[in-house]
Amino acid sequence: MQLAPGSPSLRDVKRPLDHQPESGTTPAEASPTWSNVYRRLFSLAWPIVGVNVLQVLALAVDTAMVGRVPDFESALTGLGYATQLVFLLMVAMIGLTVGTVAFVARAHGAGLHERVDHLLHQATQLTVLLGVGVAVAGNVVAEPLLLALGADDASLGPSLDYLRPLLLGTAFNYLNLLYAAMLRGVGDTRLAFFVALLMNLLNAFFNYGLILGNYGLPALGVEGAALGTVAAQACASLAMFALLNRGAVAGLRARLRLERVDWGLARELLRVGWPAALDMVILNAAFLSIITMLGHIDQLAVGAHAVGLRVQALAFVPGMSISQATGAMVGNALGAGRVEEARRVIRASVVLCFTVMTALALTILLLASPLVELFDVAAGTPMHGYAVTWMELLGYGMPLVGIYISYAGMLQGAGETMTSLKINAVTTCAVQIPLSWLLGFPLGLGVWGVWAAFPLSFVFKAAWGVVEYRRERWARTGVEA
Repeated sequence: MQLAPGSPSLRDVKRPLDHQPESGTTPAEASPTWSNVYRRLFSLAWPIVGVNVLQVLALAVDTAMVGRVPDFESALTGLGYATQLVFLLMVAMIGLTVGTVAFVARAHGAGLHERVDHLLHQATQLTVLLGVGVAVAGNVVAEPLLLALGADDASLGPSLDYLRPLLLGTAFNYLNLLYAAMLRGVGDTRLAFFVALLMNLLNAFFNYGLILGNYGLPALGVEGAALGTVAAQACASLAMFALLNRGAVAGLRARLRLERVDWGLARELLRVGWPAALDMVILNAAFLSIITMLGHIDQLAVGAHAVGLRVQALAFVPGMSISQATGAMVGNALGAGRVEEARRVIRASVVLCFTVMTALALTILLLASPLVELFDVAAGTPMHGYAVTWMELLGYGMPLVGIYISYAGMLQGAGETMTSLKINAVTTCAVQIPLSWLLGFPLGLGVWGVWAAFPLSFVFKAAWGVVEYRRERWARTGVEA
C-alpha cells in the first residue's frame, strides 16, 4: 500500500521519526495535548472495558450456575479443561482479528473508507469459513486433546458435554469478536458494548433455564450452559450484522451477499495476523502447561485454576481494553502519518494501564477469599485455598502486566506483530514454563511454585516492551504500511 496523503516520506521516518504536519494542519491536530490524548483514550477504552467484562461474565455465569449442580466439583473441573481447549482453538480467529484491526485502523486514519468496507465484508466471509472449520476439526480432536491435558474419568464427560455444543456455535462467537474489533478500529466502541449487554442478558436467561431446569426446561447441567451461551451469541451476532447492514455506523456497512474471496487481502491479513495467532498458541501453551503440572499434583487445583481464571479474566479486562484502544489509536495516527501523536498515545497508555492494574491488584489481594466464595466454593475447602493462592499470585504481578500490555497494544496497532511474538515466545518458553517446573517439582513448592512463574515472567516482558518502544521500529512499520 502507498503512504497516505500527508504522511512523512520514508527518509523522514527512518531518521528521527518526526512528522511535519501537512499544509493546512493545525498544531493541535499535529501534536494533541496530553489532556486530549487521555480523554480520547479513555473515551475509546471504557466501552471496550464494558464489552470485555460482559464477555467474561458470560463464562462466569456458566461457572457460577454449574457450581450449583450435583457433583459440582467434577463439573467445574471439566469446565476448566473445556475452557482451556476453547481458548486454544480460538488462536486462528485471534490472528484474523488482529490483522483486520491493524488494517482497518490505518485505513480509517488515512481516510480510505471504501477499503474499510471491503475489509469488513471480506473479514466477515473469512470468519464464517474459519468458524465452520474450527467447529468440525474441534469436535474431531476434542476427546484426545482433553485426555492429553490430563482430564480423568470424572471430568472427561462434563468437559465434552460443555465443549461439543459450544464448538458448533463457533462462527457466532467469532463474528461477535470480529465486529467488536472492526468498530474499535474506526473509533466506535459503544455499539459493540450495547450488543454485548444484550448477549449477556440473553445468556443469563437461557442458562438459568437450561442448566438448572427452570421455565419448564430440562436441567441439562454443563450441556445446558453451552447451549444457552451459543443461543445468546447467535442472537448478538445477527443483531450486530443487521445494525451494520442498515448503516448504524457512518462509513461502515455490512453487505448481505457472497463475493469472491480476496485472497490477496487474505494473505496480507495472514501476514500480520499469524504472529498474533502463534502468540496466542504460546500463551495457551503456558496455561496448558500449568494445568498439566497441576493435574499431576492435585485435580482440585485444576478446578481452582478454572475459578481463578474467571476472576483473573475480569481483573485483566480494564488493562487489556486500554491496550486494545491503544492499538486502534496508534494505528489511526500512523495511518495518517502522525508519529508524535502515536508516541503520546503510548506514553499515556502506559501510565493509565499501570495505574488501573495496580488498583485492581490491591482489590484482589484484599478480597481474594470473598471473590472465590462467589463461585459457591466454600471457605476452608482445598479448592478454596488453591483458588485464593492463585489469585494472590496474580495480584502481585498485575502492575507489570499493565506495563507490558500497553506496549503490546502499540505493537499490534503498528502491525509489528512479529516483535510481540518474539517477546512472548522467549519469555514463555525460556522463563515461565521451565520456572514453573523447577519451582513446582525439584524445589518442592508444589501448586504455589507452578503458579508463581506466571507473574514472574512479566518482569522480562515489561522490560522488553520498554526496549522496543525506544527502538521505534514500530513507527517505521506502521507508517510504511
